[in-house]
Amino acid sequence: MTLCNQTAMSSIPHTEAELAAVRNIVFDLGGVVIDLARDQAVEALQALGMTDADRVLGLYRQEEPFLGIETGRLHAGEFFELLRLSCPGANDLQLTEAFNRFLVGIPVERLRRLRELREAGIKIFALSNTNPIMYNSWIAEHFRQEGLSINDYFDGIVTSFQELCCKPDLRIFRIVLNRYGLKGEETLMLDDSAANCEAARRAGMLALRVGPTPDDDMIALTQRYLSGNDDPTIKF
Repeated sequence: MTLCNQTAMSSIPHTEAELAAVRNIVFDLGGVVIDLARDQAVEALQALGMTDADRVLGLYRQEEPFLGIETGRLHAGEFFELLRLSCPGANDLQLTEAFNRFLVGIPVERLRRLRELREAGIKIFALSNTNPIMYNSWIAEHFRQEGLSINDYFDGIVTSFQELCCKPDLRIFRIVLNRYGLKGEETLMLDDSAANCEAARRAGMLALRVGPTPDDDMIALTQRYLSGNDDPTIKF
């Protein structure tokens, strides 16, 4: 999860024929569908007393206790108690609000794009390193912008805290493929982490790294899959 620089278009590791065969798209959430601001969360946690927040709250992978909540080894109550060792006096709501400062917003056009892709016959999935605190509060709330729920946008959702492992562990990519009966050569992973994209390819998927600009964000990289798209400039 986070903003990143997209690789040069000439370095995209898949051919036009391979990309044209895609029938399923797997979306990372943070940094792809959801805009992020890690520094805001770091500052909010520091304000509560966590002096090492900048070290333990990573861009793509967390340190303890954040790693524990993302891999499902810690329940929310255990996680909050560990945070209170660094943030004495902070209550669960304050800690949740500080943690959720990592998440900025979901532009509604990205939600529309997910719906458009499904209407065009593409199967849509989410694969995210996340935790039950963010997932059941901020993420659930912001996916309701159009009066729908997160489950209305995806044919399936796989999260690290439910599967007890995080990207770039190959196991979590294989869970997506096996659970939903997907063929790797027909499945495209969109992620903002180079390591996660490489792991997806090792698991047999295609993968493209999403960037922060209108030329390489999730809208640009999925335009080719909409029904009736005949724009010859939509290339990878």
